[in-house]
Amino acid sequence: MKFLKLSIIAFFSLFAISCKENKSTNPNKTETAVSKNIKTEDVVYNIRGINYKSFAAFTTDSDQPKPVVMVIPEWWGLNDYAKSRAKQLAELGYFAMAVDFYGEGKVVDNPEEAGQLAQPFYQIPINAKMIFDAAKARVVTYPNADHSKIAVIGYCFGGAQALNMARQESDLKGAVSFHGNLMTGVKPKNNKVKILVCNGANDTFVSPEEIAAFKKEMDSAKINYTFIDYPNSLHSFTNPASTEVGKKFNMKIAYNKEADEKSWNDMKKFLADIFK
Repeated sequence: MKFLKLSIIAFFSLFAISCKENKSTNPNKTETAVSKNIKTEDVVYNIRGINYKSFAAFTTDSDQPKPVVMVIPEWWGLNDYAKSRAKQLAELGYFAMAVDFYGEGKVVDNPEEAGQLAQPFYQIPINAKMIFDAAKARVVTYPNADHSKIAVIGYCFGGAQALNMARQESDLKGAVSFHGNLMTGVKPKNNKVKILVCNGANDTFVSPEEIAAFKKEMDSAKINYTFIDYPNSLHSFTNPASTEVGKKFNMKIAYNKEADEKSWNDMKKFLADIFK
C-alpha cells in the first residue's frame, strides 16, 4: 500500500504536465477515414442521480453479434480522441464503447481539474468498477453486441483502469493497457483474463520497481499476460501531441509513430486471439 501511495503521488505530480492537451496539434481527430457503414451514438444512463454519456461505434453491414471492446479514455474525459479510437475499433469489426467515467460527458483541458477527477479511482479502485459495470450493462442491451466476448483497452489513466478491471471482472476476455500505470492496489480476483501491456521502454513515469511488482503479481496469480517494451519510446508514445508538449514543458514525453503503430497491431493480434 505504501508503494501504491508513492506511485499515485509521483503519477499526479509528473503526469499532470506530461499529458496536457495541445490544441494546436489536436490529437483528438482520428487520422483513419471512418467507413460510411459505421454508426455512432451517445449512450445515456444514470448512476446515483448523474447522467453518464458513453459513446458506441459499430458497423451496420451485418446483424451478426460482434465482440465488444470497451475503451477507457485518458484522464481528460471522454473526448474526441477516445471516440476516434472507438471508431477505429468499429472499423475492425468490433462493437466499441468509449466509457464516460466522470458523468455528463465531462471533458476537461487542464491537469489540475483532470487530476481531481481521476484521483478517486486510484484511491478507491472499486469506484471504477461501478462506472465500468454500468456501461457494460448498457452494452448487453444491443442485439449486435456479443456480450459473451468483452475486452477492455485504455490509455494512460485508462490503461491503469483497464488493468484495474482485469483484476476485478470475471467475465472479461482480455485487457490492454497503453502506457498506463501498472499497480492499482487491487489483488487479482480472476486469473482467466488475458492481459497485454504496451509500455514505452524509456518511459520514466513507469518505474522499473513498478514493472517488477506488476510482473511478480501476475506471475503469483498465474495470469496469462504479455508485457511489451517498445524501443526508444517515452511516455505517451501513442499521443501525436506528446512531442510538442514535452518540448514546451521540458518533459520526457514524445510521440513515437512506429511504437504507436506496432502497439496497435499488437492489440489487433491480441484481440483476434482472445475472441477466437
